[in-house]
Amino acid sequence: MLNISENIIKDRKPFEQSESLKMTLASAQKKRRVRILFVSCCIVFLMLFLPWTQYIRSKGYVTMLQPEHRAQTIQSVIAGRIDKWYVNEGSYVSKGDTIVSITEVKDEYFDSLLLPRTQLQVEAKNLSALSYKEKVKALDSQIAALERNNILRKEQARNKLQMAELEVESDSIRFEQAKVNYEIGIKQLERAEKLYEEGLRSLTDLETRRLKFQEVKASVIGAQNSLLSSRNSFISAQIELGAIDNDFSDKLAKAESDMYTAQSSQYDAEGSATKLENQYSNYEARKGFRHILAPQDGFIAEAIQVGLGETIKEGDQIVNIVPSNGDLAVEMYISPVDLPLMVVGKKVRFIFDGWPAIVFTGWPRLSNGTFGGVIVAIDQFAGTSNQFRVLVGEDPEEEAWPEVLRVGSGADGIALLNDVPVWYEIWRQLNGFPADYYTRIQKDKIASGKK
Repeated sequence: MLNISENIIKDRKPFEQSESLKMTLASAQKKRRVRILFVSCCIVFLMLFLPWTQYIRSKGYVTMLQPEHRAQTIQSVIAGRIDKWYVNEGSYVSKGDTIVSITEVKDEYFDSLLLPRTQLQVEAKNLSALSYKEKVKALDSQIAALERNNILRKEQARNKLQMAELEVESDSIRFEQAKVNYEIGIKQLERAEKLYEEGLRSLTDLETRRLKFQEVKASVIGAQNSLLSSRNSFISAQIELGAIDNDFSDKLAKAESDMYTAQSSQYDAEGSATKLENQYSNYEARKGFRHILAPQDGFIAEAIQVGLGETIKEGDQIVNIVPSNGDLAVEMYISPVDLPLMVVGKKVRFIFDGWPAIVFTGWPRLSNGTFGGVIVAIDQFAGTSNQFRVLVGEDPEEEAWPEVLRVGSGADGIALLNDVPVWYEIWRQLNGFPADYYTRIQKDKIASGKK
Protein backbone atom coordinates (compact mmCIF):
# COMPACT_ATOMS: atom_id res chain seq x y z
CA MET A 1 0.00 0.00 0.00
CA LEU A 2 1.22 3.49 -0.85
CA ASN A 3 -0.63 5.25 2.09
CA ILE A 4 -1.62 8.18 -0.09
CA SER A 5 -5.02 8.69 1.54
CA GLU A 6 -5.36 10.00 5.05
CA ASN A 7 -8.07 7.42 5.81
CA ILE A 8 -6.40 4.34 7.17
CA ILE A 9 -8.56 1.28 6.77
CA LYS A 10 -6.71 -0.90 9.22
CA ASP A 11 -7.48 1.55 12.08
CA ARG A 12 -11.22 1.27 11.46
CA LYS A 13 -11.34 -2.49 11.12
CA PRO A 14 -8.72 -4.95 12.23
CA PHE A 15 -7.07 -7.25 9.59
CA GLU A 16 -6.62 -10.26 11.85
CA GLN A 17 -9.52 -12.11 10.31
CA SER A 18 -8.74 -11.14 6.68
CA GLU A 19 -5.82 -13.05 5.27
CA SER A 20 -6.04 -11.43 1.86
CA LEU A 21 -5.87 -7.98 3.41
CA LYS A 22 -2.84 -8.99 5.42
CA MET A 23 -1.01 -9.82 2.23
CA THR A 24 -1.46 -6.22 1.02
CA LEU A 25 0.36 -4.80 3.98
CA ALA A 26 3.97 -3.70 3.32
CA SER A 27 6.38 -5.81 5.33
CA ALA A 28 10.00 -5.00 6.03
CA GLN A 29 11.18 -7.93 3.89
CA LYS A 30 9.20 -6.77 0.88
CA LYS A 31 10.56 -3.29 1.25
CA ARG A 32 14.07 -4.74 1.26
CA ARG A 33 13.34 -6.64 -1.95
CA VAL A 34 12.04 -3.51 -3.59
CA ARG A 35 15.17 -1.63 -2.62
CA ILE A 36 17.37 -4.47 -3.89
CA LEU A 37 15.47 -4.53 -7.17
CA PHE A 38 15.77 -0.78 -7.49
CA VAL A 39 19.47 -0.81 -6.74
CA SER A 40 19.97 -3.68 -9.20
CA CYS A 41 18.17 -1.78 -11.91
CA CYS A 42 20.34 1.25 -11.22
CA ILE A 43 23.47 -0.87 -11.36
CA VAL A 44 22.38 -2.49 -14.61
CA PHE A 45 21.55 0.91 -16.03
CA LEU A 46 24.93 2.25 -15.04
CA MET A 47 26.63 -0.81 -16.48
CA LEU A 48 25.09 0.04 -19.83
CA PHE A 49 27.50 2.99 -19.98
CA LEU A 50 30.60 0.94 -19.12
CA PRO A 51 33.17 0.59 -21.93
CA TRP A 52 32.95 -2.62 -23.93
CA THR A 53 35.71 -3.85 -26.27
CA GLN A 54 34.41 -5.23 -29.53
CA TYR A 55 36.13 -8.41 -30.71
CA ILE A 56 36.30 -11.13 -33.34
CA ARG A 57 36.83 -14.66 -32.10
CA SER A 58 38.39 -17.38 -34.21
CA LYS A 59 40.07 -20.74 -33.78
CA GLY A 60 43.61 -21.40 -34.98
CA TYR A 61 46.73 -23.42 -34.35
CA VAL A 62 50.34 -22.72 -33.48
CA THR A 63 52.88 -22.63 -36.33
CA MET A 64 56.20 -20.97 -37.13
CA LEU A 65 56.44 -17.36 -38.22
CA GLN A 66 59.08 -17.90 -40.94
CA PRO A 67 58.30 -20.47 -43.66
CA GLU A 68 61.75 -22.05 -43.42
CA HIS A 69 61.18 -22.84 -39.74
CA ARG A 70 57.94 -24.75 -40.23
CA ALA A 71 57.60 -28.52 -40.22
CA GLN A 72 58.70 -30.01 -43.50
CA THR A 73 58.93 -33.33 -45.30
CA ILE A 74 62.28 -34.55 -46.59
CA GLN A 75 62.10 -36.22 -50.01
CA SER A 76 64.54 -38.42 -51.86
CA VAL A 77 66.18 -36.74 -54.85
CA ILE A 78 67.05 -40.04 -56.53
CA ALA A 79 65.46 -43.45 -56.75
CA GLY A 80 67.05 -46.06 -54.54
CA ARG A 81 66.73 -48.68 -51.86
CA ILE A 82 66.88 -47.92 -48.13
CA ASP A 83 70.17 -49.27 -46.81
CA LYS A 84 70.52 -47.94 -43.24
CA TRP A 85 68.77 -45.66 -40.75
CA TYR A 86 70.91 -43.42 -38.55
CA VAL A 87 68.19 -41.78 -36.41
CA ASN A 88 65.00 -42.71 -34.59
CA GLU A 89 61.68 -40.89 -34.38
CA GLY A 90 61.93 -38.07 -31.87
CA SER A 91 65.71 -37.81 -32.21
CA TYR A 92 67.34 -34.40 -32.39
CA VAL A 93 69.45 -33.81 -35.48
CA SER A 94 71.73 -30.96 -36.45
CA LYS A 95 71.99 -29.48 -39.91
CA GLY A 96 73.95 -31.86 -42.15
CA ASP A 97 73.46 -34.97 -40.01
CA THR A 98 72.82 -38.19 -41.95
CA ILE A 99 69.28 -39.47 -41.51
CA VAL A 100 69.21 -42.45 -43.87
CA SER A 101 71.42 -43.87 -46.62
CA ILE A 102 70.17 -45.44 -49.83
CA THR A 103 71.75 -47.54 -52.58
CA GLU A 104 71.27 -47.39 -56.34
CA VAL A 105 68.62 -49.41 -58.14
CA LYS A 106 69.35 -48.29 -61.74
CA ASP A 107 71.82 -50.42 -63.69
CA GLU A 108 73.67 -47.45 -65.25
CA TYR A 109 74.92 -46.46 -61.78
CA PHE A 110 76.01 -49.92 -60.55
CA ASP A 111 79.62 -49.51 -61.74
CA SER A 112 81.87 -48.88 -58.75
CA LEU A 113 84.42 -47.13 -61.03
CA LEU A 114 81.82 -44.98 -62.77
CA LEU A 115 83.45 -41.67 -61.84
CA PRO A 116 87.07 -42.57 -62.82
CA ARG A 117 85.95 -44.03 -66.13
CA THR A 118 83.81 -41.04 -66.91
CA GLN A 119 86.81 -38.85 -66.08
CA LEU A 120 88.92 -40.83 -68.58
CA GLN A 121 86.27 -40.26 -71.24
CA VAL A 122 86.32 -36.55 -70.47
CA GLU A 123 90.12 -36.41 -70.80
CA ALA A 124 90.03 -38.39 -74.06
CA LYS A 125 87.46 -36.02 -75.56
CA ASN A 126 89.47 -33.01 -74.42
CA LEU A 127 92.59 -34.43 -76.09
CA SER A 128 90.60 -35.09 -79.26
CA ALA A 129 89.36 -31.52 -79.24
CA LEU A 130 92.94 -30.32 -78.67
CA SER A 131 94.16 -32.39 -81.67
CA TYR A 132 91.53 -30.89 -83.92
CA LYS A 133 92.46 -27.46 -82.62
CA GLU A 134 96.11 -28.03 -83.56
CA LYS A 135 95.01 -29.27 -86.99
CA VAL A 136 93.03 -26.08 -87.45
CA LYS A 137 96.14 -24.09 -86.58
CA ALA A 138 98.22 -26.08 -89.08
CA LEU A 139 95.66 -25.57 -91.84
CA ASP A 140 95.52 -21.90 -90.98
CA SER A 141 99.31 -21.71 -91.36
CA GLN A 142 99.04 -23.62 -94.65
CA ILE A 143 96.48 -21.11 -95.93
CA ALA A 144 98.77 -18.24 -94.97
CA ALA A 145 101.68 -19.96 -96.79
CA LEU A 146 99.50 -20.45 -99.88
CA GLU A 147 98.62 -16.76 -99.85
CA ARG A 148 102.30 -15.76 -99.58
CA ASN A 149 103.27 -18.27 -102.29
CA ASN A 150 100.50 -16.98 -104.53
CA ILE A 151 101.83 -13.44 -104.20
CA LEU A 152 105.35 -14.56 -105.16
CA ARG A 153 104.15 -16.72 -108.06
CA LYS A 154 102.04 -13.91 -109.42
CA GLU A 155 105.00 -11.55 -109.20
CA GLN A 156 107.16 -14.12 -111.00
CA ALA A 157 104.48 -14.62 -113.69
CA ARG A 158 104.16 -10.86 -114.17
CA ASN A 159 107.94 -10.59 -114.66
CA LYS A 160 107.88 -13.47 -117.14
CA LEU A 161 104.97 -11.87 -118.96
CA GLN A 162 106.87 -8.61 -119.14
CA MET A 163 109.96 -10.44 -120.47
CA ALA A 164 107.81 -12.15 -123.13
CA GLU A 165 106.31 -8.81 -124.05
CA LEU A 166 109.77 -7.28 -124.43
CA GLU A 167 110.93 -10.29 -126.48
CA VAL A 168 107.92 -9.90 -128.78
CA GLU A 169 108.80 -6.27 -129.22
CA SER A 170 112.47 -7.14 -129.92
CA ASP A 171 111.53 -9.89 -132.41
CA SER A 172 109.06 -7.56 -134.07
CA ILE A 173 111.84 -5.01 -134.61
CA ARG A 174 114.15 -7.70 -136.00
CA PHE A 175 111.37 -8.90 -138.29
CA GLU A 176 110.84 -5.38 -139.62
CA GLN A 177 114.56 -5.07 -140.15
CA ALA A 178 114.61 -8.40 -142.00
CA LYS A 179 111.78 -7.25 -144.24
CA VAL A 180 113.69 -4.07 -145.06
CA ASN A 181 116.76 -6.16 -145.86
CA TYR A 182 114.60 -8.42 -148.02
CA GLU A 183 113.27 -5.48 -150.04
CA ILE A 184 116.81 -4.15 -150.45
CA GLY A 185 117.97 -7.65 -151.49
CA ILE A 186 115.28 -7.83 -154.13
CA LYS A 187 116.38 -4.49 -155.61
CA GLN A 188 120.03 -5.47 -155.51
CA LEU A 189 119.27 -8.77 -157.21
CA GLU A 190 117.30 -6.99 -159.93
CA ARG A 191 120.21 -4.57 -160.56
CA ALA A 192 122.67 -7.44 -160.60
CA GLU A 193 120.62 -9.33 -163.20
CA LYS A 194 120.28 -6.16 -165.30
CA LEU A 195 124.02 -5.54 -165.14
CA TYR A 196 124.65 -9.17 -166.07
CA GLU A 197 122.38 -8.87 -169.08
CA GLU A 198 124.24 -5.73 -170.14
CA GLY A 199 127.53 -7.54 -169.73
CA LEU A 200 128.74 -5.31 -166.95
CA ARG A 201 128.78 -8.06 -164.32
CA SER A 202 130.00 -11.61 -164.46
CA LEU A 203 127.91 -14.66 -163.87
CA THR A 204 129.86 -15.27 -160.69
CA ASP A 205 128.80 -11.90 -159.25
CA LEU A 206 125.21 -12.63 -160.16
CA GLU A 207 125.26 -16.01 -158.47
CA THR A 208 126.91 -14.46 -155.40
CA ARG A 209 124.12 -11.86 -155.25
CA ARG A 210 121.51 -14.58 -155.58
CA LEU A 211 123.09 -16.47 -152.66
CA LYS A 212 123.03 -13.34 -150.52
CA PHE A 213 119.43 -12.76 -151.48
CA GLN A 214 118.54 -16.29 -150.26
CA GLU A 215 120.28 -15.52 -146.97
CA VAL A 216 118.22 -12.32 -146.60
CA LYS A 217 115.06 -14.25 -147.43
CA ALA A 218 115.97 -16.90 -144.87
CA SER A 219 116.64 -14.21 -142.27
CA VAL A 220 113.14 -12.78 -142.90
CA ILE A 221 111.58 -16.16 -142.35
CA GLY A 222 113.72 -16.73 -139.22
CA ALA A 223 112.76 -13.31 -137.83
CA GLN A 224 109.13 -14.06 -138.51
CA ASN A 225 109.43 -17.43 -136.73
CA SER A 226 111.13 -15.77 -133.78
CA LEU A 227 108.34 -13.21 -133.61
CA LEU A 228 105.66 -15.89 -133.67
CA SER A 229 107.54 -17.88 -131.01
CA SER A 230 107.89 -14.86 -128.74
CA ARG A 231 104.19 -14.09 -129.22
CA ASN A 232 103.39 -17.69 -128.21
CA SER A 233 105.59 -17.23 -125.16
CA PHE A 234 103.73 -14.03 -124.32
CA ILE A 235 100.37 -15.80 -124.62
CA SER A 236 101.68 -18.68 -122.48
CA ALA A 237 102.84 -16.17 -119.85
CA GLN A 238 99.38 -14.61 -119.79
CA ILE A 239 97.78 -18.02 -119.48
CA GLU A 240 100.18 -18.98 -116.72
CA LEU A 241 99.42 -15.75 -114.84
CA GLY A 242 95.70 -16.50 -114.99
CA ALA A 243 96.26 -20.14 -114.04
CA ILE A 244 98.07 -19.09 -110.86
CA ASP A 245 94.89 -17.54 -109.42
CA ASN A 246 92.84 -20.55 -110.41
CA ASP A 247 95.33 -22.95 -108.88
CA PHE A 248 95.53 -20.80 -105.77
CA SER A 249 91.72 -20.69 -105.51
CA ASP A 250 91.51 -24.49 -105.75
CA LYS A 251 94.21 -25.07 -103.14
CA LEU A 252 92.76 -22.35 -100.86
CA ALA A 253 89.25 -23.82 -101.13
CA LYS A 254 90.54 -27.30 -100.29
CA ALA A 255 92.59 -26.01 -97.33
CA GLU A 256 89.67 -23.96 -96.00
CA SER A 257 87.35 -26.93 -96.42
CA ASP A 258 89.76 -29.08 -94.43
CA MET A 259 90.03 -26.33 -91.81
CA TYR A 260 86.26 -25.98 -91.46
CA THR A 261 85.95 -29.76 -91.20
CA ALA A 262 88.58 -29.76 -88.46
CA GLN A 263 86.83 -26.89 -86.69
CA SER A 264 83.53 -28.74 -86.86
CA SER A 265 85.19 -31.83 -85.42
CA GLN A 266 86.85 -29.66 -82.77
CA TYR A 267 83.54 -28.09 -81.72
CA ASP A 268 81.85 -31.48 -81.75
CA ALA A 269 84.60 -32.90 -79.54
CA GLU A 270 84.40 -29.90 -77.21
CA GLY A 271 80.61 -30.30 -77.01
CA SER A 272 80.97 -33.99 -76.25
CA ALA A 273 83.61 -33.19 -73.62
CA THR A 274 81.33 -30.61 -72.02
CA LYS A 275 78.48 -33.11 -72.04
CA LEU A 276 80.70 -35.71 -70.41
CA GLU A 277 81.88 -33.17 -67.83
CA ASN A 278 78.25 -32.37 -67.07
CA GLN A 279 77.54 -36.07 -66.80
CA TYR A 280 80.53 -36.48 -64.49
CA SER A 281 79.26 -33.64 -62.29
CA ASN A 282 75.81 -35.26 -62.20
CA TYR A 283 77.34 -38.58 -61.21
CA GLU A 284 79.39 -36.86 -58.51
CA ALA A 285 76.35 -34.96 -57.20
CA ARG A 286 74.22 -38.11 -57.34
CA LYS A 287 76.75 -39.84 -55.16
CA GLY A 288 76.06 -37.24 -52.46
CA PHE A 289 72.31 -37.77 -52.79
CA ARG A 290 72.70 -41.34 -51.57
CA HIS A 291 72.76 -39.94 -48.02
CA ILE A 292 69.66 -38.05 -46.90
CA LEU A 293 70.86 -35.16 -44.72
CA ALA A 294 69.00 -32.94 -42.26
CA PRO A 295 68.37 -29.53 -43.88
CA GLN A 296 68.33 -27.75 -40.49
CA ASP A 297 68.36 -28.33 -36.76
CA GLY A 298 65.23 -30.06 -35.52
CA PHE A 299 63.48 -33.20 -34.31
CA ILE A 300 62.52 -36.24 -36.37
CA ALA A 301 58.73 -36.30 -36.20
CA GLU A 302 57.67 -39.28 -38.31
CA ALA A 303 59.37 -41.81 -40.57
CA ILE A 304 57.14 -42.21 -43.63
CA GLN A 305 59.33 -44.87 -45.30
CA VAL A 306 60.27 -47.60 -42.85
CA GLY A 307 62.34 -50.77 -42.83
CA LEU A 308 65.42 -51.79 -44.79
CA GLY A 309 65.53 -52.75 -48.45
CA GLU A 310 62.40 -50.77 -49.29
CA THR A 311 62.55 -49.21 -52.76
CA ILE A 312 61.67 -45.54 -53.18
CA LYS A 313 61.26 -43.31 -56.22
CA GLU A 314 62.45 -39.78 -56.98
CA GLY A 315 60.53 -37.29 -54.85
CA ASP A 316 59.10 -39.89 -52.45
CA GLN A 317 58.62 -38.62 -48.91
CA ILE A 318 60.95 -40.26 -46.42
CA VAL A 319 60.71 -38.49 -43.08
CA ASN A 320 59.16 -35.43 -41.41
CA ILE A 321 61.30 -32.99 -39.46
CA VAL A 322 60.23 -30.21 -37.12
CA PRO A 323 62.76 -27.33 -36.75
CA SER A 324 63.86 -26.61 -33.22
CA ASN A 325 64.37 -22.88 -33.59
CA GLY A 326 62.33 -20.03 -34.92
CA ASP A 327 59.60 -17.68 -33.75
CA LEU A 328 56.17 -19.08 -33.00
CA ALA A 329 53.02 -17.72 -34.59
CA VAL A 330 49.33 -18.57 -34.81
CA GLU A 331 47.33 -19.19 -37.97
CA MET A 332 43.73 -18.14 -37.51
CA TYR A 333 40.95 -17.93 -40.08
CA ILE A 334 38.28 -15.24 -40.33
CA SER A 335 35.20 -14.88 -42.48
CA PRO A 336 35.08 -12.36 -45.36
CA VAL A 337 32.68 -10.10 -43.46
CA ASP A 338 35.33 -9.55 -40.77
CA LEU A 339 38.22 -9.03 -43.19
CA PRO A 340 37.94 -5.19 -43.35
CA LEU A 341 38.41 -5.11 -39.56
CA MET A 342 41.78 -6.88 -39.76
CA VAL A 343 44.88 -4.76 -40.32
CA VAL A 344 48.54 -5.51 -39.83
CA GLY A 345 49.63 -4.46 -36.34
CA LYS A 346 46.26 -5.04 -34.64
CA LYS A 347 46.36 -6.64 -31.17
CA VAL A 348 45.06 -10.19 -30.62
CA ARG A 349 44.62 -12.19 -27.39
CA PHE A 350 45.06 -15.96 -27.34
CA ILE A 351 43.94 -18.83 -25.15
CA PHE A 352 46.25 -21.76 -25.78
CA ASP A 353 45.15 -25.33 -25.28
CA GLY A 354 46.44 -26.66 -21.97
CA TRP A 355 46.79 -23.24 -20.29
CA PRO A 356 43.87 -22.28 -18.02
CA ALA A 357 42.46 -18.83 -18.52
CA ILE A 358 39.69 -16.63 -17.19
CA VAL A 359 38.38 -14.55 -20.06
CA PHE A 360 36.04 -11.59 -20.17
CA THR A 361 35.86 -10.91 -23.89
CA GLY A 362 34.35 -7.47 -23.49
CA TRP A 363 36.81 -6.45 -20.77
CA PRO A 364 40.18 -7.86 -21.82
CA ARG A 365 41.95 -6.05 -18.98
CA LEU A 366 40.08 -8.22 -16.49
CA SER A 367 41.07 -11.42 -18.27
CA ASN A 368 43.79 -13.65 -16.89
CA GLY A 369 45.79 -16.43 -18.53
CA THR A 370 45.69 -15.01 -22.06
CA PHE A 371 48.69 -14.13 -24.21
CA GLY A 372 49.15 -11.21 -26.55
CA GLY A 373 49.84 -11.25 -30.25
CA VAL A 374 50.17 -8.86 -33.21
CA ILE A 375 48.90 -9.45 -36.74
CA VAL A 376 51.87 -9.68 -39.10
CA ALA A 377 50.27 -10.91 -42.34
CA ILE A 378 46.86 -11.29 -43.97
CA ASP A 379 46.22 -13.42 -47.04
CA GLN A 380 44.97 -11.59 -50.11
CA PHE A 381 42.70 -14.45 -51.20
CA ALA A 382 40.30 -16.81 -49.48
CA GLY A 383 41.13 -20.48 -49.08
CA THR A 384 39.04 -23.52 -49.91
CA SER A 385 36.89 -22.89 -46.84
CA ASN A 386 36.09 -19.35 -48.09
CA GLN A 387 37.96 -17.88 -45.14
CA PHE A 388 41.02 -15.65 -45.00
CA ARG A 389 44.15 -16.75 -43.19
CA VAL A 390 45.63 -14.33 -40.67
CA LEU A 391 49.15 -14.89 -39.31
CA VAL A 392 49.68 -13.53 -35.79
CA GLY A 393 53.10 -13.27 -34.17
CA GLU A 394 54.12 -12.82 -30.55
CA ASP A 395 53.56 -9.35 -29.09
CA PRO A 396 56.92 -8.07 -27.78
CA GLU A 397 55.12 -5.69 -25.41
CA GLU A 398 53.20 -8.51 -23.69
CA GLU A 399 54.15 -11.52 -21.63
CA ALA A 400 56.18 -14.09 -23.56
CA TRP A 401 54.40 -17.16 -24.85
CA PRO A 402 55.01 -20.44 -22.97
CA GLU A 403 58.31 -22.11 -23.78
CA VAL A 404 56.73 -25.57 -23.89
CA LEU A 405 54.23 -24.45 -26.53
CA ARG A 406 54.49 -26.77 -29.53
CA VAL A 407 53.65 -26.43 -33.20
CA GLY A 408 50.15 -27.73 -33.89
CA SER A 409 48.67 -26.78 -30.52
CA GLY A 410 45.23 -25.22 -30.64
CA ALA A 411 44.69 -21.54 -30.01
CA ASP A 412 41.53 -19.52 -29.47
CA GLY A 413 42.14 -16.05 -30.87
CA ILE A 414 40.31 -12.92 -29.82
CA ALA A 415 40.97 -9.94 -32.09
CA LEU A 416 40.33 -6.75 -30.12
CA LEU A 417 38.52 -3.95 -31.92
CA ASN A 418 37.10 -0.61 -30.75
CA ASP A 419 35.93 0.38 -27.25
CA VAL A 420 32.20 1.22 -27.22
CA PRO A 421 29.54 1.50 -24.47
CA VAL A 422 27.75 -1.66 -23.43
CA TRP A 423 24.38 -0.30 -24.57
CA TYR A 424 25.82 0.40 -28.03
CA GLU A 425 27.13 -3.14 -28.33
CA ILE A 426 23.73 -4.58 -27.26
CA TRP A 427 22.00 -2.33 -29.77
CA ARG A 428 24.47 -3.38 -32.53
CA GLN A 429 24.02 -7.06 -31.79
CA LEU A 430 20.22 -6.78 -31.75
CA ASN A 431 20.24 -4.99 -35.11
CA GLY A 432 22.91 -7.22 -36.65
CA PHE A 433 25.18 -4.28 -37.49
CA PRO A 434 28.91 -4.93 -38.06
CA ALA A 435 31.54 -3.72 -35.65
CA ASP A 436 32.97 -0.23 -36.02
CA TYR A 437 35.44 0.18 -38.87
CA TYR A 438 37.21 3.16 -37.30
CA THR A 439 38.97 3.61 -34.02
CA ARG A 440 37.88 6.29 -31.61
CA ILE A 441 40.94 8.42 -32.47
CA GLN A 442 40.04 8.23 -36.15
CA LYS A 443 36.47 9.21 -35.35
CA ASP A 444 37.68 12.23 -33.38
CA LYS A 445 39.92 13.27 -36.30
CA ILE A 446 37.03 12.94 -38.75
CA ALA A 447 34.73 14.96 -36.49
CA SER A 448 37.32 17.70 -35.97
CA GLY A 449 37.91 17.84 -39.73
CA LYS A 450 34.18 18.33 -40.41
CA LYS A 451 34.02 21.16 -37.87
